[in-house]
Amino acid sequence: MVWKKLGSGNFSSCPNGSRQWIWDMFGECAQDGWDEASVGLGLVSILCFAASTFPQYIKACKTGNMDEALSLWFLLGWIGGDSCNLIGSFLADQLPLQTYTAVYYVLADLVMLSLYFHYKFKKRPSLLSTPINSVLLFTLGLACTTPLLSRAGSVAAPTEVFWGRKLLSVEPGNKPFTRQEIIGFVIGSVSSVLYLFSRLPQIHTNFLRKSTQGISYSLFALVMLGNTLYGLSILLKNPEVGQSEGSYVLHHLPWLVGSLGMLLLDTIISVQFLVYRNASTSSERQPLLPG
Repeated sequence: MVWKKLGSGNFSSCPNGSRQWIWDMFGECAQDGWDEASVGLGLVSILCFAASTFPQYIKACKTGNMDEALSLWFLLGWIGGDSCNLIGSFLADQLPLQTYTAVYYVLADLVMLSLYFHYKFKKRPSLLSTPINSVLLFTLGLACTTPLLSRAGSVAAPTEVFWGRKLLSVEPGNKPFTRQEIIGFVIGSVSSVLYLFSRLPQIHTNFLRKSTQGISYSLFALVMLGNTLYGLSILLKNPEVGQSEGSYVLHHLPWLVGSLGMLLLDTIISVQFLVYRNASTSSERQPLLPG
């Protein structure tokens, strides 16, 4: 979903606006019910993405085999996509809420990656455990402090903002792309590709294990719901004045393809949960350590 920050204007700058709180919080002129629905669905999609990792944290603590259940490349691809989101938030000088949301996603990914290495090195101690943990802790601290420092010296100015777990969209219109729009489009495309390719190693890992034991299905269910709502929020939003619907969809194509592509791949993972459910159930009934 794309929301455009309109600077320091007031609600009178949005003559057809129907909800002032949307303008006050996001700088978005919601002209009718479709725009309001777009905003609402976008907000719910954010909540779905934000909550998706918690079931996996709990599952990891219960089973203790996160390093076997999840593919490292799946985690790296996911954190790569969210990192693109975070980088784009600084390039485009997003509103604080969008920036902090992007920071939260990266922090949640780092926690999951930390759990992965925790269980990996717990079972197979390595000389690399200390350096890797140090790097993860440093990255966590950097992700927390960077937005605070950047905001301290920033000056509010009219600019585009991007919303959602997938980054960055460009302002619709038939005018030539600006340099900032091109950067946003490229980073958004890279982000979508990383999200898509992150699923393939996980599908392969599930196939080799013939099991989904150690993985929380809620992780993928919430992401699927978030991507569905995110895609709908893009499609429901009205194009800019003078812009055709075809042009609007074209400008948002990377994010729509990313959402639909991940829905398809996550559906495959959902099928794997069904196919391997008996093996996963029997494995979870066994104790982690032999008696």
